[in-house]
Amino acid sequence: MDAAFKKKQSTQASNYSRFDSIDGEHPLKNQTDNSYIEYPARVRKGGKCRFFNFALAKEMGLIAQNHEEKLNLKLEKKILETFGLVIINEYDQLNNIKFKKSTIKKNKYMATRYLQLQHADKRGLYSGDGRSIWNGTTTHKGKTWDISSCGTGATRLSPATAKYNKYFQTGDPTISYGCGYAEVHEGLAALFMGEVFNKNHLKTERVLAIIEYDNNFAINVRAYDNLLRPSHVFNHLKQNDVTSLRKMIDYYISRQSANKSWKTTEKNKYDYFLKKISDNFAKTTANFEDHYIFCWLDWDGDNILMDGGIIDYGSVRQFGLFHHEYRFDDDDRYSTSILEQKNKAKYIIQTFIQAVDFIKKGKKKTLDVFKNHALLDDFDKTFLAQKTDNFVSRLALNPKWADFLIKKETVLLSDLNKSFSYFEKSKSCSGVKATNDGVSCDAIYSMRDLLREYPQLLLADFKKIKPEDFVAIMLSSYALEEDKVVTSYRKKMIGYFQSTYMDMIGKISKKFKISIEEVLLELTMRSSVVNKYDRITGDAITFIVEKIVKNKKLKPAKLNEILNHFVEYQNLDPKCLEKEPLLKEYPDKLLEQMIEIVGEYRETI
Repeated sequence: MDAAFKKKQSTQASNYSRFDSIDGEHPLKNQTDNSYIEYPARVRKGGKCRFFNFALAKEMGLIAQNHEEKLNLKLEKKILETFGLVIINEYDQLNNIKFKKSTIKKNKYMATRYLQLQHADKRGLYSGDGRSIWNGTTTHKGKTWDISSCGTGATRLSPATAKYNKYFQTGDPTISYGCGYAEVHEGLAALFMGEVFNKNHLKTERVLAIIEYDNNFAINVRAYDNLLRPSHVFNHLKQNDVTSLRKMIDYYISRQSANKSWKTTEKNKYDYFLKKISDNFAKTTANFEDHYIFCWLDWDGDNILMDGGIIDYGSVRQFGLFHHEYRFDDDDRYSTSILEQKNKAKYIIQTFIQAVDFIKKGKKKTLDVFKNHALLDDFDKTFLAQKTDNFVSRLALNPKWADFLIKKETVLLSDLNKSFSYFEKSKSCSGVKATNDGVSCDAIYSMRDLLREYPQLLLADFKKIKPEDFVAIMLSSYALEEDKVVTSYRKKMIGYFQSTYMDMIGKISKKFKISIEEVLLELTMRSSVVNKYDRITGDAITFIVEKIVKNKKLKPAKLNEILNHFVEYQNLDPKCLEKEPLLKEYPDKLLEQMIEIVGEYRETI
């Protein structure tokens, strides 16, 4: 019996037939011909699997649940055959470049069309996946996943082709983005940040595999349950193509329903669609603000998924402090800031309202007609409600206490948030200055430090502390001498915060009939996780990735193991208090160095 069980396990672990259905076919091809361009593809030689996400592959049903988290020769071969591809593009075809028939895949792969701000026509006629293809879908336990790969060759939809009006050979060294290749560090950055975000319940695409080639080039394979962006819809709207517009929105609704993410009927599906999209984007932008996540939202809906999930980590960052004036420099323009992301999301919703009205009425009205639509008021309400939920979570209140305060003590919460926001948004006297990839004005206070340390101080002595001592708790390394001055107004806000915070503790104590000490002790414990000292930032991920890229001896299994421990270390759920990993439990020098980097860059952008 034991032998039979082991044989069954071995068979399950070595059966990789689920990969075979990821062959370029995708249901989106059945919607509208002008939503994509198809390319023949061939196997790209010389690749090796640098990373494979075993946990995600099991979730997607690509490998057995009992598969050990190590690559074997058969699995690596299957990964390379399935994803190690390069398209045969227009340059290849026009120049009649020949490839061995044995290397050419049976089916064609699509590069999707979508609206992009950097393209001059602003209608999505020539823009979309410039260096990516959609590999296909896989379904497991009633959930269908989209899979795409970045770095598979230069398509006609890249900004380079639109700008220079010519096709480029894949790998052309004279052009950067238009060359069609991706790099290992891009995949690793998306991997580490995406897995941490996913662990902390933020919607995001995830890296399934990284295939490395010479010179640190790579194919980075991404997966999500629906990879459509608003820009996949908006191109048809801008082109006044109501038929394609309807088909794309119908496709999205159908997919969400099939995945059991939505429950809708044919009669109300468009109103339901608008409400779900609006709620998702309102909550997403509130989360971005409170997690200090810069995502570069803009009117085209290019850098975000339809459900508000994060995609394309090229410009995504998480800040250690609320550097709310940071802007990414994209050569010809600066990005939006974190605080501008809300109104950009609202503009996206307004555009969706316009699109649905176009579908229903058959006539396209100007966008301005919908600027006072009732759904935009709902957006604001949902945004504020999410901000309130986020605030009580940041305070590290347990769910019962949080629910009580939200329902019964709204004025108190509002007062506390007012003083909190004052300090959070305080910025340095140094003004706006250049960063490595943009401009910013430095924040001077670490609110995570305040929320983590303050309940401990009250636990020792439940009374107000001096303004100078209060400021010292949260003062960041960015603060100049003139930033450290405690002005009369700042002193007033310090007193205001302390009074309302202590009032909150008293009300919780009275309502739940527990001592003030018990309340503060629980807050101290929970806040040590929620407001962890060493949280990842964009800069930290950059330096971590540099270290990993240089370590050519790091095996995929070891990288996967380190990733799992690193992600668990960044878990912000207080439930993990008893199982939070300690470095001494996993003695690995690289992981120790990674944690040190996070600590060193914890206040940066």
